[in-house]
Amino acid sequence: MALSDDIALLSKVPLFAGLSDDKLRLMAFGAERRRLVEGQTLFREGTSADCGFVVAEGAFQLASTRRDGSTRDEGVAGEGTLLSELAMISAVERKYTAIALEDSEVIRINRPLFRRMLEEYPDVAILVDARIRENLAAMIGEMKGLAGRFA
Repeated sequence: MALSDDIALLSKVPLFAGLSDDKLRLMAFGAERRRLVEGQTLFREGTSADCGFVVAEGAFQLASTRRDGSTRDEGVAGEGTLLSELAMISAVERKYTAIALEDSEVIRINRPLFRRMLEEYPDVAILVDARIRENLAAMIGEMKGLAGRFA
């Protein structure tokens, strides 16, 4: 894919929506593409995460392990999905395993690249901070709704 295709894809990712083409171009230029064949593991639950991935083509099955050792289906990530967004900011562990459902391609955004974007462009840092807060608030709201079902 061309750099312009990567820029267009990144602009559709909710975390990056609203960033200028110049900033998206810098991110796309510094990122790397990775191809995976059907059945190949992108990453495993519990491993150290040092980057996020944007699904450029294909799809990934997401699964986590329950306390009893059984597997829990976490859904499917398709084109434009950002996986492990917090890993671009901080050292975290992967919360699930991602396996390619078909031949797929991802854009890998490593932590140093993303941190450089945040340091050089304070407006990006403010935007990302607001989006992460919104995501956390939505997740907490969902958890509160689930808590009511178990009370």
